Amino acid sequence: MKHRCEWCTNDDLYQDYHDTQWGVPSRNDQHLFEMLILEGAQAGLSWLTVLKKRAHYQQVFDCFDAHKVADYDEQKVALLLQDAGIIRNRLKVNSTITNARLFLDVQAQYGSFADYIWQFVDGKVKTNHWASLADVPATSHESDQMSNALKKKGFKFVGSTICYAYMQGVGMVNDHTIDCFRHQECMALADE
Repeated sequence: MKHRCEWCTNDDLYQDYHDTQWGVPSRNDQHLFEMLILEGAQAGLSWLTVLKKRAHYQQVFDCFDAHKVADYDEQKVALLLQDAGIIRNRLKVNSTITNARLFLDVQAQYGSFADYIWQFVDGKVKTNHWASLADVPATSHESDQMSNALKKKGFKFVGSTICYAYMQGVGMVNDHTIDCFRHQECMALADE
């Protein structure tokens, strides 16, 4: 039996996410945008709640095409707020549109969102060697810097805790505990 990080429950969806995505370095802008939106949507909720809604989010948010999301109007917002398949929080839905527009600005300025966001870890995966879940922090110096920079640009739902979870999710940080089978695998991916 595979040993996983303590936070990973027996839920198949959660295990698949843990085993195939969490901690895997991503420099794909569309994926980075999707995770930025989903991490913001998670604020105050469990990640499993968001994962269960992820497929529907992909459908109603145009597969997280930032160009399309940036053009959403009040009519689209009203439709989204009626959709039980997503987290129907007006601030979170509006932040998705705001963040899409700012995401496109960052792409235009830096060539890609990946080039911008990965600078907070000097372009390299930061591999930690935590013994247990209790050792894993909720924030870091890097997530503080990222949060401050994104807030300064006008991004919403980008507090340091959300930014740290984002860094974990997109593999900027490898926080699989050392007893987890994915720790070594993600270390190998970081070197590619």
